[in-house]
Amino acid sequence: MSDQPISFKDMCVRFDVTPRTLRYYEYIELLAPIKEGRARFYGPREIARMKLILRGRRFGFSLEEIRQWLLLYNQKGTRAQNLAWVELADRQLKELEKQRSELDSTIADLRALRDSSAANLDD
Repeated sequence: MSDQPISFKDMCVRFDVTPRTLRYYEYIELLAPIKEGRARFYGPREIARMKLILRGRRFGFSLEEIRQWLLLYNQKGTRAQNLAWVELADRQLKELEKQRSELDSTIADLRALRDSSAANLDD
């Protein structure tokens, strides 16, 4: 990865996010780009943070949870951040497993209803 900062537009393209999303992440202090006049540039730190933000969103974490987790590194260091990550991940894994169970049950119910209806078509 290059240490050269990338532009606001390139950041949007690289991470497939809208300008509004990128500005919002800056507003809620998830990102802190380098500002030159009205232009914004994103260095390696911000690029790495963006990867973490998007991964966290994919896993179902709220932006506030991600923000608090990122703040831990500066406040208490890597160990505290890793400990918090394990706790967040454990909680989210339980939630995702619950959702999967509910989804499996819903699929089974829908399949049974569909099969019953399909069988009645022959009558």
